[in-house]
Amino acid sequence: LASNSDASKSVGIQVKTTIYPRINYPSWMLNQKAEDYYSDTLFYVFVLLKGENERPDFYIVPSKVVAEHTKTTHQAWLDKGIKRGKEYNDTHMRKFCDPDKEFLERWDLLGLD
Repeated sequence: LASNSDASKSVGIQVKTTIYPRINYPSWMLNQKAEDYYSDTLFYVFVLLKGENERPDFYIVPSKVVAEHTKTTHQAWLDKGIKRGKEYNDTHMRKFCDPDKEFLERWDLLGLD
């Protein structure tokens, strides 16, 4: 939980970490529950770990955004397999990414100012 300075408002926080990616943008692994686990007062803080003495990047994302993203991108992945003539095996794993850095350092979304 995180709250404002006088504890009059609080939000739930789920923290996920990853290391600096091999591709152009980071991604974080989630499970299938992320598709249905959301609330107006629940947020994910995705942490991108960098070098040993470097400050990590923090992506602050509303849980509803994560739920919609994981559901949509997972279904697109499954559909891609069908279009290629082979059926991908469904899995409980999901992935979240923010290639445009829309949520990078968006602490304001927590609404705790």
